Amino acid sequence: MYIDRVPNRNSPPAILLRESYREGGKVRKRTLANLSKWPEHLVQGLGVLLGGGTAVQRLEEALEVVRSRPHGHVAAVLGTLRRLGLDTVIAAEGSQERELVAAMVVERIVAPRSKLAVARGLCEETLASSLGGELGLGEVDEEALYAAMDWLVARQETIEKQLATRHLAEGCLVLYDLT
Repeated sequence: MYIDRVPNRNSPPAILLRESYREGGKVRKRTLANLSKWPEHLVQGLGVLLGGGTAVQRLEEALEVVRSRPHGHVAAVLGTLRRLGLDTVIAAEGSQERELVAAMVVERIVAPRSKLAVARGLCEETLASSLGGELGLGEVDEEALYAAMDWLVARQETIEKQLATRHLAEGCLVLYDLT
């Protein structure tokens, strides 16, 4: 059985429940029911059932939430960090160290905690938010975070000069409109 939509010239198409069979050497089709007056969602549901799908009363019955990671606060802070260009000030080229530093900045704003707690929050088994996935970090341990901080210290003077050039004009702070 299948659902067939037969065009009508100046009218909506006829929606028919049909079956096909062989008679002699020819394939024939027989109309079992006219579904034209059915609501579209019922016609689609019947099509799913005829195709071997499963019917559910409500969508919630078909889905099981195994894990939900908080994302809104991460998206807001990380988006602002990128919009300000702080990631490119930290390093012009993308690198693991730059992403780790960005993760630590976001974590410091969102949920200040130790490097060990940040590393555990970024670990796949104990993800505290979507931050690790957004930055594509993979497995992170606290040693990698400390190494990224050492990398950052080596770049501190360059970063400070870039920020001063960008935000100070003749001894005054330059404010940006982020809207």
